[in-house]
Amino acid sequence: MMTGKRLVISALVLALVQIGFLSWIIAGRAAILRNGKEVLLKIEPVDPRDLLRGDYIILGYAISRIPVKMIANIPAGKFSSDDTSIVVRLKKGADGYWTPTTAWLGKAPALAAADEADIAGHVAEGWDLRSEGMTIAPDYGIERFYLPEGEGMAIQSDMRVRPFGIRLALASDGTAQIKALVDGDKTLFEEPLY
Repeated sequence: MMTGKRLVISALVLALVQIGFLSWIIAGRAAILRNGKEVLLKIEPVDPRDLLRGDYIILGYAISRIPVKMIANIPAGKFSSDDTSIVVRLKKGADGYWTPTTAWLGKAPALAAADEADIAGHVAEGWDLRSEGMTIAPDYGIERFYLPEGEGMAIQSDMRVRPFGIRLALASDGTAQIKALVDGDKTLFEEPLY
């Protein structure tokens, strides 16, 4: 009879640990959305549908292709990238969109100024670093945005005619979360905090 009670108690403890872990993940995302530095990136659509999750757009940004010459700390004699992190410094342009100004493999050597923001990403192994004309393609975790069913194709068509943007929230460590999809000054879809 004691074994049955222990099993129930163990199951309850495991369930509480799992609920606590999921709550921690959700609260972390919500904290970035609520308190992160807001930046606006101009986007380019790639693909409108995922059979399992519905309509979405794959997003390309000015930060999706970083010129090798923009990376400030490539070691001499380094021919290709390792599986590593990257920080890209952004600055707001006159048109309201933020664009990359410099990048570092690993961490930035100093904090961004008040009119700048850093976004953290990941670079896969094997990108060519030998030529200044080369580019690398970091992954920031913001390359896909899901839309309500039936909205993807219409929005993708509109994106080919006029500029759209993604409003991001950036945490102090550069972690990015998508806040909203915007069409000019109009917010089309906004991500809920929870």
